[in-house]
Amino acid sequence: MLAVLLSAATILLILASHRRPNVRESWSVLAAVAKFAVILSMLPGVLDGTEYRWSMGEFVAGIEFALRADALGLVFALLASVLWIGTSFYAAGYMRGLGADSQTRFFAAFAASLSAAVGVAFAENLLMIFLFYELLSVATYPLVAHDETDEARAAGRKYLAYTFLGGGVLVLAGTALVFALSGTVSFAATGPSTAAGLGGADTTLARAAFTMLAAGFGVKAALMPLHSWLPDAMVAPTPVSGLLHAVAVVKSGVFGIARLVLDVYEPALVAELGVGIALAVAAGVTLTAASIIALRADRLKRRLAFSTVSQLSYIVLGLGLVGPAAAAGAGLENVIKGGLLHIPAHGFMKLTLFFCAGIIHVETHTDYISEMDGIGKRMPLTMTAFAVAAAGMAGIPLVAGFVSKWFLLVGAVSAGQAVFAVALLVSGVLNIAYFWPIVYGAFFESHDRADAKPLVGGPFGGEFFGTTAATDGGRPDDGSQPDGEADDDGGTRTDDSSHDGATQADGGHEGGDRDGAGHDHHGGPGPGGWERVGWTGAEGSWLMLGPILAVVVGAVVLGLVPSQIGFLELVETVAAEAVSGVTD
Repeated sequence: MLAVLLSAATILLILASHRRPNVRESWSVLAAVAKFAVILSMLPGVLDGTEYRWSMGEFVAGIEFALRADALGLVFALLASVLWIGTSFYAAGYMRGLGADSQTRFFAAFAASLSAAVGVAFAENLLMIFLFYELLSVATYPLVAHDETDEARAAGRKYLAYTFLGGGVLVLAGTALVFALSGTVSFAATGPSTAAGLGGADTTLARAAFTMLAAGFGVKAALMPLHSWLPDAMVAPTPVSGLLHAVAVVKSGVFGIARLVLDVYEPALVAELGVGIALAVAAGVTLTAASIIALRADRLKRRLAFSTVSQLSYIVLGLGLVGPAAAAGAGLENVIKGGLLHIPAHGFMKLTLFFCAGIIHVETHTDYISEMDGIGKRMPLTMTAFAVAAAGMAGIPLVAGFVSKWFLLVGAVSAGQAVFAVALLVSGVLNIAYFWPIVYGAFFESHDRADAKPLVGGPFGGEFFGTTAATDGGRPDDGSQPDGEADDDGGTRTDDSSHDGATQADGGHEGGDRDGAGHDHHGGPGPGGWERVGWTGAEGSWLMLGPILAVVVGAVVLGLVPSQIGFLELVETVAAEAVSGVTD
């Protein structure tokens, strides 16, 4: 309970310090460090089998208002809390760098969101998850709509409609049906077995309850076709896009699916009902389709958003394969380990990528990939970190993404589901296809002598009959772009020729020219090209550079020595318990 309340109590301190920005932001940092310390202190005990539990007593119909820290919950809570530390510093540099309005409200809503996210992680039953799940949606709405532009307000309304009204209603309905069928909504090892009750219930109703819960959690997990709120929510400030929309919010969705598969229905019942394969198919379609859409996105944050949609489905795919693996009697441990380990792996890598997009926006006002040729000279540390994280996203060895995807591949093949292994490999190739042009262009091209970008230069790539068709708001050859032209992937590109407070892809914050070269231009390099600044950190504020480097180092450490930083041990504990439940 202390882990949940720490950031909630900080809200009052942040609001009280609204006239003293240094004090206000210090409260965020202190709360983040304290929350992480409390959660970390439970790691040795949980690994040794100690139970940490808090209860306020019966809530309704015999269901307790209770929190419990177990290995699965600690994976999510530990990730969100450790990344909040870096995000607290980064957010201060980002919001100050843009001179953004309503910063006190921003930091207060951020603290509330982290409190709700940890509540989801430690919820002891389905009803508690529902309560914190809905609180998370409400707390993050002000962050999505922070800029108060028409675009931001529309994105906020869509976000609430999908996650609070749509996803929340489905989770509540599924929870009620589970209770009606089994007489409990407790997770495994916390009370009467929900799976045992569901196993004796009508199979059609049991499948219906699973479908409602999977769809409800699938909204925040951005499973297609429930995903469109996520790319639109990228109008939020980049720290929000990073921690909340790449870690806390979307991970609450995949975490809910993990609870559903492993603790509510349990692997044996998932195999018996045959619901796992449908979940795996939905994940396989999503991870492939989202990767294809990402190929065409010229706006950097939008490409990262569709990459998130794709990568989240790696986690859901591992959980969906639990059923086939349990039925086959092979691969169960590996698919669980691969799916769950991708939660922290994706968190570290994607937060790095969003942080890089944010500092590029603050320092150069550049939001579009087609403007970034040669930017590695201007921002060498940033783009190196971007390259490392992108390699991990594609599953290149020595970075976090490789380890989790290896377990998924081995598990899928062992379970006799090689088609999903092929989908994973295809998605990895697509990851390279949409990240490599960014990295290559940044370091090996210059703005005035850049090759055509085949993945953003035409509807199917390349040039056609001597002309290049624009996609995702990309410019025609003359460099012009009509205001508000619709993107091919569903977004709307607003005029970014002026960055003095007009609506922008990154939120429309005000900020003066910060191109580092003193040129009077807005977005992209100046007339003389990108200035070379060297590797000393002159490319931006260390409030932002420091967190970028720290988080990308975490991604590398998780790839090199995953067993040394706790996440793999927790995941192995969860997998061992699941396998034991099937064999027993």
